[in-house]
Amino acid sequence: MRHIAVSLCIALLLLAAAPGDAFACACGCNVFSVGAPWMMPISSGLGVYLHYNYMDQGKNWGNWQVAPAESNEDREIRTSFYTLSLQDMVSRDWGFMAETPVWDRYFRTVDDDGNNASVDHLALGDMRLTGMYAGLSEDMSIGLQFGLKLPTGSFHQSLLDRDTQIGSGTTDLLLGGYWMRQEDGWGWYGQVMWQHALGAREGYLPGDSFDANLGVHYDNLLNTIPIVPMLQIVGSFRAIDGGVNADPPNTGYQRLYIAPGFELVTSSRVNIFADVRIPVMTHVRGYQLVAPALYSLAIGYSV
Repeated sequence: MRHIAVSLCIALLLLAAAPGDAFACACGCNVFSVGAPWMMPISSGLGVYLHYNYMDQGKNWGNWQVAPAESNEDREIRTSFYTLSLQDMVSRDWGFMAETPVWDRYFRTVDDDGNNASVDHLALGDMRLTGMYAGLSEDMSIGLQFGLKLPTGSFHQSLLDRDTQIGSGTTDLLLGGYWMRQEDGWGWYGQVMWQHALGAREGYLPGDSFDANLGVHYDNLLNTIPIVPMLQIVGSFRAIDGGVNADPPNTGYQRLYIAPGFELVTSSRVNIFADVRIPVMTHVRGYQLVAPALYSLAIGYSV
């Protein structure tokens, strides 16, 4: 009971630290919500994770290909995502995850007078609270995830449009699941996550997103060094935004990435995960800025 009480207190403190506005992912940040093996618990216990993601959207894209920069007033969106996560399987079957993100975003565009304009914005993003049920199989290899993205991030920054704000201003439903399998040194895993806004806020309704991945890793490649190489295929879908403050002609996309990476287990309690996601297929509606690669790094500590 003490273990459960401590975990819940930490989660409440994370929630209390978040101010009451909002946080969106029209830039495609939801793709980071799937793919890391530590998101799929295989035993009970408490874990704390610090993860860093980086995306530099500097290439204008239209339909299936690169488009002239002049067709889009926006020139660059460069974002560093810092997220502190607490994950606890309070029993064999049930657990939760609390994620508190901070975004550091640089945005450069052309203003109404035809001049270059830019803004640096560092702010808290939308917190995510997710429950986990791992009782579908005896070895915890199949799990369900369900929860909410809360409106805790900033979305009133000047110069930024609603689809480039750090926050969306909406409360969103999260539904997903995962599966894992291990055999003869090989491991396979997959994960899906659907996000749906429960209502518009101040004339903006972010489109639904659906993200999924399939991964494989081999544990016996290097017996003397605890490095586990892995390879993933990651898909990301975003529906069109709605509302009077949205830009429906230039929102919505489908993207497919290949993601080589590795996991480094430095001790029984500490592990490090990193990957790079390289797009192999990108289709956008209208004109949107895309990144040539997405980078992830996570450090985890198990109590």
